[in-house]
Amino acid sequence: MANDRPDRPATDRGRAPAATDTRAEIDAFLSRVKELAPTTQPGRRGRLIFALDATMSRQPTWDTACRLQADMFREAAAIGGLDVQLVYYRGLGECRASRWVSQAERLGTLMERIECRGGHTQLGKVLAHAKRETQDGKVQTLVFVGDAMEEKLDDLCHAAGELGLLGVPAFMFQEGFDPVTEQAFREIARLTRGAYCRFDPGAAHQLAELLRAAAAYAAGGLRALADLSARRQSGATKLLEQMRP
Repeated sequence: MANDRPDRPATDRGRAPAATDTRAEIDAFLSRVKELAPTTQPGRRGRLIFALDATMSRQPTWDTACRLQADMFREAAAIGGLDVQLVYYRGLGECRASRWVSQAERLGTLMERIECRGGHTQLGKVLAHAKRETQDGKVQTLVFVGDAMEEKLDDLCHAAGELGLLGVPAFMFQEGFDPVTEQAFREIARLTRGAYCRFDPGAAHQLAELLRAAAAYAAGGLRALADLSARRQSGATKLLEQMRP
């Protein structure tokens, strides 16, 4: 996958859990990330790959992510800054990557030009791309948001293991409740020493919490994430109350 503009090609669903279960999973994600090692050296900006499934079922969450990605930059800016690369797949084998950007407005503009299209998942390409990028220059975090997995799990696990050996944790955020997708996302997170979390379909606040947490970790390591977690306790309580029937 080339480090290039998004208009140029790269190379090479089960019973819904109760709202309290979803809240507990988000809390567990935050706790898991606190255990990870620091990611950046003093005075250096973090690098985060923000990867998204842009197949047709993702359109509502893509629109949400376009709005929420600015929050990642704001959180990271208060810590020390963050460079983000957008990666997405859609259609018949289309998988693309943007240049690294350091401004929320630039990433937002890139995302707004993209339309979701029908197609199969291409997680393997995302993992392979993250491996190549961190070999060129250290990547602190891979964040992936999706709702499906249609590839061979053994192949994905092999790619995830290689990424894990390079010290790049994958934060796998699943929208919805598909058990096959959950199994794959959990394995990728485990093999990269990252973390898995599920959020409710269309729940922008839940996704926002997760993206802020990932950005804080990429930009400032454990201390930054701990500070963020403490600040968000009251907001998490309000979110839980809104989710209850």
